[in-house]
Amino acid sequence: DVQLQASGGGLVQAGGSLTLSCAASGFTLDAYVIGWFRQAPGKEREGVSCISWLDGVAYYADSAKGRFTISSDNAKNTVYLQMNSLEPEDTAVYYCAAGLERLCTPYGMDYWGKGTQVTVSS
Repeated sequence: DVQLQASGGGLVQAGGSLTLSCAASGFTLDAYVIGWFRQAPGKEREGVSCISWLDGVAYYADSAKGRFTISSDNAKNTVYLQMNSLEPEDTAVYYCAAGLERLCTPYGMDYWGKGTQVTVSS
């Protein structure tokens, strides 16, 4: 019974900040990459940021570098995505996912949670 629960989305003005949380249950995360993905209407789902649970190595998409920070809390089995300087282009449904392949792409993920909506107004 693998579950990933994303939360923390909302409506924010351009330049504002949000923190997303992904709580995992039903499996151990030692060997997994945990990632944040987003999908805007009419667009493909894309990787935003991923982190290796084992060693903490992080990946950021070019659009996220310098603005977003991914982190993990082992005690809570939770991964966070701190998003600063948000832009209207960041508007999307954000999903958290877990996979055993070291790829920050949807194809590298085995488990998906339900998304949380992030809307950035201009």
